[in-house]
Amino acid sequence: MNDYLIEIFARVLMILLILPLHELAHGFIAHKMGDDTAELSGRITLNPPAHVDLVGSLLLVFTGFGWAKPVPVNPHRMKSPRKGMALTALAGPVSNLLAALLIRIICEVAFCFKGVYYSDNMTVSTVLMLLVFMYQINIHLAVFNLIPVPPLDGYNIISYFTSYKVDKWFRENGHIISTVFFIFIIFMNRIPSAFNPILIVSNLISNVIGFVVGWIPDLIGGYGVI
Repeated sequence: MNDYLIEIFARVLMILLILPLHELAHGFIAHKMGDDTAELSGRITLNPPAHVDLVGSLLLVFTGFGWAKPVPVNPHRMKSPRKGMALTALAGPVSNLLAALLIRIICEVAFCFKGVYYSDNMTVSTVLMLLVFMYQINIHLAVFNLIPVPPLDGYNIISYFTSYKVDKWFRENGHIISTVFFIFIIFMNRIPSAFNPILIVSNLISNVIGFVVGWIPDLIGGYGVI
């Protein structure tokens, strides 16, 4: 199968499997912090239709960066509103990084056995390539969501450390910020890799994950993913 088609399929699987996990993580932590808004809205679920946002999904398919329908939260119901919002926001990117770690472990094990038993199997090679793409997209989405601008998770995380004056400025200029950010997403893939901040940070995180699971090929015997 063509590499581009595999990558597109990986992005579709992200919409169906990982974005729901990302939003469920938000809702679950919000509930733990005392806010049951997401639970009452039926958003603490892995059911894709509950989370799919049309524009965000299309952007993810065609650009590699996108979003799901935001989980409704009410900070006033939380025990500690600013801390609760920060932890709720952080849960999303963390879920992506944990998914990336799990996929990387699967890939490391699979690649070791592929070289011995399935070296010429096209189906196995396609599935492994699909997993590699999903691994990369998960890391990209985690980094993307940590950008500290509304409506991304990074904004609510950094708001824990900023003043109400800064929060007010972001609220008053939210429309302009969102417009500029939308344009940024559209042209993201046109930025050379060496100067693309998301790819640079993503590669650093991937290197860390690679270091954490680097013992697997040595234990099993064989070649790792990278």
